[in-house]
Amino acid sequence: MAQFHKILNDWYKQNKRDLPWRANNVPYYVWVSEIILQQTRVDQGTDYFLRFIEKFPDIQSLACASEIEVLKIWQGLGYYSRARNMHVAARQVMDEFNGQFPRNYESIKKLKGIGDYTAAAVASISFGLPYAAIDGNVYRVLSRIFGITTPIDSTNGKKEFTGLAMELIDPQNPGTFNEALMEFGALQCTPRNPGCITCPFQNQCLAFNQGTVALFPVKSNKTKVRHRFFNYLYLEHEQSIFLEKRETNDIWQNLYQLPMIESPKGLTLEELLADDQFRSLFDKSDTVIGSVSPEIIHLLSHQKLHVRFLEISVSKLQANHRWIKILPENLSEYPIPKLIDNFLMEKNRNKLVPDKKNQ
Repeated sequence: MAQFHKILNDWYKQNKRDLPWRANNVPYYVWVSEIILQQTRVDQGTDYFLRFIEKFPDIQSLACASEIEVLKIWQGLGYYSRARNMHVAARQVMDEFNGQFPRNYESIKKLKGIGDYTAAAVASISFGLPYAAIDGNVYRVLSRIFGITTPIDSTNGKKEFTGLAMELIDPQNPGTFNEALMEFGALQCTPRNPGCITCPFQNQCLAFNQGTVALFPVKSNKTKVRHRFFNYLYLEHEQSIFLEKRETNDIWQNLYQLPMIESPKGLTLEELLADDQFRSLFDKSDTVIGSVSPEIIHLLSHQKLHVRFLEISVSKLQANHRWIKILPENLSEYPIPKLIDNFLMEKNRNKLVPDKKNQ
């Protein structure tokens, strides 16, 4: 173990990145950074971390904020349940822990949205408690160095890797050990094209010495991708447009979107106009179909969205209790999925471009 610690620590001292949440070990900063970095690259996550901390500098300010404020600052980062859970957890800290972030592993795990990994990261980095933080980087590093073929997405695999990581952890400096091991996986032992030639664990790495690096880590299941078909309606009426709130337990919950018709398959324009959902909205209205965007593919972790935007002008419109009528200049007040925000920004840019034909 001592040799493993020395090799890892020497590498970390030379390669450690200067990241803003590492300036101190304040548990609030560590927690925010860990949640943001789930499913997010460090370069993108750093910008969001800085904006988040500027807006909500402490757990009290986060707890006192509205959900719309939290979702708005999170806009574009995706996996919005992370932001909603953080908001709930901040209020838990205020209500159940007198505004002080809990200082032990089990209490940290009681907070909304915090599992084994995040609890271990905060407990070790902020409070020096010997809990191994095991993320995708750690799975990859340990599976390669020790040649572990047990699938990481199996119950036995999770137990085996947790046991090994707990054996390896430096009890004197558990936070540094966890950060170093995760950093090693992010920079050296990468998923593709790892730096094996310059790796300090080269002699100890079973995968390298057996020529099987690309086979690790082992996974047992391949997640099935769900295809969904979204038809977004950009409705113009009396110089206003419409939004609706996604309130179901689904992607982008509690964010705002353009009115949308989801179809079980891709529809032609003629099929969409004849669809019962569309007809129920506009059957008694005078509608003019403007432009129809090409299909846009938007990939989520387990879903593939097939998206079109239809621009529609209506002279009269039936009341719809789910729709909010707003002026386009007020869009910035609402948290909107990045996919839709990109469309709206592009539309506004096009409006600002002068028509050369009229010059």
